[in-house]
Amino acid sequence: MPEAPHHATAAAGASSGAVTFSSTAEAPVVVLDYGAQYAQLIARRIRECHVYSEILPHDIPIEELKARRPAGIVLSGGPKSVHSPGAPSAEPELFALGVPVLGICYGQQLMARSLGGEVAATGIAEFGKTDLNVEAPSSTLFSELPPQQTVWMSHNDAVVTPPDGFRVTASTSASPVAAFEDPERRLFGVQFHPEVAHTPKGTELLKNFLYDGCDLLPTWTMTSIIESALESIRAFVGDERIVCGLSGGVDSSVAAALVHRAVGDQLTCVFVDHGLLRQGEAEQVEDTFRRHLKMDLIHVKAADRFLEKLSGVTDPELKRKIIGETFIRLFEEVARDELNDARFLVQGTLYPDVIESGTKDAAKIKSHHNVGGLPEDMRFTLVEPLRNLFKDEVRRAGEELGLPEEIVWRQPFPGPGLAVRIIGDITAERLDMLRAADAIVLEEMKRADLLREIWQSFAVLPAVRSVGVMGDERTYGHPIVLRAVTSDDAMTADWARLPYDLLERISNRVVNEVPGVNRVVYDITGKPPGTIEWE
Repeated sequence: MPEAPHHATAAAGASSGAVTFSSTAEAPVVVLDYGAQYAQLIARRIRECHVYSEILPHDIPIEELKARRPAGIVLSGGPKSVHSPGAPSAEPELFALGVPVLGICYGQQLMARSLGGEVAATGIAEFGKTDLNVEAPSSTLFSELPPQQTVWMSHNDAVVTPPDGFRVTASTSASPVAAFEDPERRLFGVQFHPEVAHTPKGTELLKNFLYDGCDLLPTWTMTSIIESALESIRAFVGDERIVCGLSGGVDSSVAAALVHRAVGDQLTCVFVDHGLLRQGEAEQVEDTFRRHLKMDLIHVKAADRFLEKLSGVTDPELKRKIIGETFIRLFEEVARDELNDARFLVQGTLYPDVIESGTKDAAKIKSHHNVGGLPEDMRFTLVEPLRNLFKDEVRRAGEELGLPEEIVWRQPFPGPGLAVRIIGDITAERLDMLRAADAIVLEEMKRADLLREIWQSFAVLPAVRSVGVMGDERTYGHPIVLRAVTSDDAMTADWARLPYDLLERISNRVVNEVPGVNRVVYDITGKPPGTIEWE
């Protein structure tokens, strides 16, 4: 296996430096993203095999890729044809690094074309479930897998002639080269998508690539992740004081617990009550962290300060930036006045935050206050121990660290709070209205025993009014939008098919119990095309 990277590394996008889970002793399996809708899913499936994986843009310079010392490389699918003008390419040098490579769909076609094979538009497309025939049962990828199996296809072009040195290992009625491999150079390709659930034996195929093709062991477990992170944090911060921006949500809570286990009393948690929290949230955070977890906690009550800065601001990006900068300035004040100028700031940034805030391989969807919204002159050095983890991985880390269930399994809540669930101007009156409606939503979801099943369920207050009739009188009140989605990692989401009687109870209670509201509507938009939050 390649030499493991050094423990303390700087994360891209941090204002100064950051310690992250990319400092794990595990050499990464790199997923090169060619624009596939499944790139994140490939990385997740590899991690589920207990092997560490990272996603990088397809055009990363070869020297930079080599510097990461990958244990394996996966070329993702992509939306283009390899014959299209300007389509992403793969340099032949990529396949001469001595690193095992697996090409998936577009990635297989790139591998074939780059190494002298032939890719053609056969005139027969394959989309959806397809019967696959394994031609070489003893091959690396198909070892101990059934000779006939179902796979998920999504392509027009196909490899018709493999490069020299490759043998065909599987075929379908429309794809004579549905899979190939060159075992001597450890190069593999499949036309289908092993990462999706519609390919039942896909995970086993990936394990064959990882364990046999790359000679890796399934050592990337939650215990090893935490142990590596603890060592990295201690080495990175030394005996310096650390401040944690605590919101009480899953991400910041797990980050705080992890750093607290690493450095103990060097950590002080600063809980900024920006007045944008849900009902009863501030009291719950203080009780949990001060009394239950015995952490040093400073509670900053700053609702008036945030409301003043947000007054009249309707642009969602500007809201996020104002909230992010105000957070940082408050942290700096606390550090200067009460923490002897602490140098390090802990934040619960996750991998989806980084991707959605705009990276080289992903368009910017929105600024997160702890990624895209940080001021350039921030003086803290960031400690982001969750930066390369998905949400479900963070929850498992929280359980391993002994956090209470009500924190670990709490639904995600955005750092800017209710500010991104109020469309338009933010006022104390509108906050109270949304807070009351949101409390009803969560109460009814809990009563229906759906809080663990649903990724997020919440209320949104749009900047419109609607006509209604209440008590034989015409009303001109506010609608409340109900949003409930299912997801694994927030990268994609589907609207939740809530029972009609539950929707009815929520609607009746919100209209009857929240003054000024006369209508409830349900958002049935997935992600994509929408986002989970409204702003």
